Amino acid sequence: MTAPWIHRLAGAPISWGVCEVPGWGHQLPADLVLSEMAAAGLRAAEFGPDGFLPDGGSERAAVLHRFGMSAVGGFVPVVVHAGEVEAADFDPLFGAFTEAGAGVVVFAAVSGQDGYDSRPELDDDAWTLLCMNLDRLAERAAAFGLVGTLHPHVGTLVERPQEIDRVLLGATIGLCLDTGHCLAGGGDPLALAKVATRRIRHVHLKDVDAALAARVRTGELTYTEAVAAGMYRPLGAGDARVADIVATLEAGGYSGWYVLEQDRILPAPRGGEADPMDANLHAAAAIRADVDASLAHLRAALPV
Repeated sequence: MTAPWIHRLAGAPISWGVCEVPGWGHQLPADLVLSEMAAAGLRAAEFGPDGFLPDGGSERAAVLHRFGMSAVGGFVPVVVHAGEVEAADFDPLFGAFTEAGAGVVVFAAVSGQDGYDSRPELDDDAWTLLCMNLDRLAERAAAFGLVGTLHPHVGTLVERPQEIDRVLLGATIGLCLDTGHCLAGGGDPLALAKVATRRIRHVHLKDVDAALAARVRTGELTYTEAVAAGMYRPLGAGDARVADIVATLEAGGYSGWYVLEQDRILPAPRGGEADPMDANLHAAAAIRADVDASLAHLRAALPV
């Protein structure tokens, strides 16, 4: 029997501002982030960007175990539109995931540029390469016992509804439904959950201020500016109808993880602060309030 959704909730370091993008914002230390996840009642986590946890799989597992947590998987940006990808080059990464006890690889089809504020348009040949390479990576990941998924993400090559549809039709890779990025990209995550339930193999739960997201799509704000302005909201405080999405997926037989995410950018500690750790603890306390609000919303809206 599938565990109830509440036992399949996990955390992600990006909720604490930890991100792979250079210059994204102040980065909190791993011990503080993981202790805050555990204190919130989360018992599993994604890995975060390179350098957040040790490279070795057993070392990663040991760090998580210290906080009573297990490994879910991690976010892996890949350039898959510019040439054939040699999937075997990813064997060390897949091996480390497996050794850590993870089960999911979350690929994002990035442009190759830093950040998510701009992206190129693809021609038909590039789209063919993108779909072929994603399937190669998913097949190679499966050889390590891992589920490979594609994460549609603002500022990547798969962002808008028509681009998600193109992957669903042109590839067989599973989908990571990110409720926030789907809405921010102009889609309807609840509708996608209904029509693509069988392709959804992993879920990131976040809520969105739809008005701010619309300003990103029109070019009035960059993605980075919108995140810094609070585009991502605690669950239930935005427009993504997250509880309805979870209910839809559960009714459709979804049995994977729900990773609680609220992408944020933390400002640098103010100059002259006597103790940087005090600044970190202050930031972590504010984040915990949002995490607790998100969890309370889910528990109030959904049967356990």
